[in-house]
Amino acid sequence: MGSHASGDPAGARGSDPLVGAVQPPDLSIMTFNVLRARAASAPWRRRRDRIRALLQRERPTLLGAQEVLPHQAALLRSALGGDYRLLGHGRDAGGTGEGCPLLYDATRLALVEGEQGALSRTPDVPGSLSWGSLFPRVFVRAVFLDRVTGERFTVVNTHLDVLSPLARRRAAEAIVARVGDGAVIVTGDFNAGPASPPRRILEGAGLDDSWAIARARVSPEWSTHVLGGRPRAGGNRIDAIHTRGFDVARAGIEGRPTLGGWPSDHLPVQAVVRQRAVAA
Repeated sequence: MGSHASGDPAGARGSDPLVGAVQPPDLSIMTFNVLRARAASAPWRRRRDRIRALLQRERPTLLGAQEVLPHQAALLRSALGGDYRLLGHGRDAGGTGEGCPLLYDATRLALVEGEQGALSRTPDVPGSLSWGSLFPRVFVRAVFLDRVTGERFTVVNTHLDVLSPLARRRAAEAIVARVGDGAVIVTGDFNAGPASPPRRILEGAGLDDSWAIARARVSPEWSTHVLGGRPRAGGNRIDAIHTRGFDVARAGIEGRPTLGGWPSDHLPVQAVVRQRAVAA
């Protein structure tokens, strides 16, 4: 179990990276629910500069984002820069609406294959619903080739149902079935804490909670859903990064304000990982 920092997020220096850019063979992973918002809304106009500053400060190699509308996806790509690519689209039948895109540094990672599917009994039917979900839920899956190490690994990004425990369990089972063998990273807003059934399903498939296995923790264990406008310690970590086949050097939850406030009602979760070499 790693050590962790403590303290008041409002008193920390939010201009310094919590994790920041890393050097190969390490990878910097972030999961972040950006909170969907209309482009013209005043709250979004305040938050977009904070999101931009956060991403430019942290520079994750790979970002799994949730609740992303098209104009928000454009902001994420712009903030990360021209070397980053995006995989994924809206969750509705026509590919519109909010999505769960993966954004990745194409100078480091080459996309081998990618797909988006519905978390339902009919994953190939866009916009399909099952198991009591009121809204479509999706996964975005990618297989990457690490240009530095020559290793391949699978990434899945998702946002599980907020209301139906059955939908969360079935979705976790569907994700496990989709990732296959080998090294895997799963990023997401799971709407469920570490001890919940869907998270236990992931762990049962060897997908460990990166926070739990990290050698060091660079923040307190903040609740990742910000209620009342301020992070709190000891709450539920419903946003997480699960890994298999990776060592986790550091993990953190960005609970500090950026440009005087929080970029979203969720806190970004970060991990620095290194893929274990596959024996010949």
